[in-house]
Amino acid sequence: QVHLQESGGGSVQAGGSLKLSCGVFVMPARRVCMGWFRQAPGKERQGVAAITNGGGATDYHASVKGRFTISRDTSKNMMYLQMNSLKPEDTATYYCAASTLPVADGWPALQKSAYNYWGQGTQVTVPS
Repeated sequence: QVHLQESGGGSVQAGGSLKLSCGVFVMPARRVCMGWFRQAPGKERQGVAAITNGGGATDYHASVKGRFTISRDTSKNMMYLQMNSLKPEDTATYYCAASTLPVADGWPALQKSAYNYWGQGTQVTVPS
């Protein structure tokens, strides 16, 4: 059983920064591959960043490389997404995701199909 809860969304001017947080509760306790996804109105849910079970590897969508940083603190059961140099096209609902599926074991998956647990989402708005 995995429970996820996002926080930290909001509205910020272009060029600004936001940090999203995701609280992770896993029972029984185990490390899971985790990721951040986003979905804008009328568009498919898109993988933004992912981090492996042990935190040793990450991957990013090309559109956010160099601007976003994913990290996790297993001692606090938290995952984060630091978003810098935000653009209007980053506007979306952001979802925290976790995977207990074998396909994501040891791999920072950006594919939606690799995840089987999802948070409720937090809105990020960057006005144009």
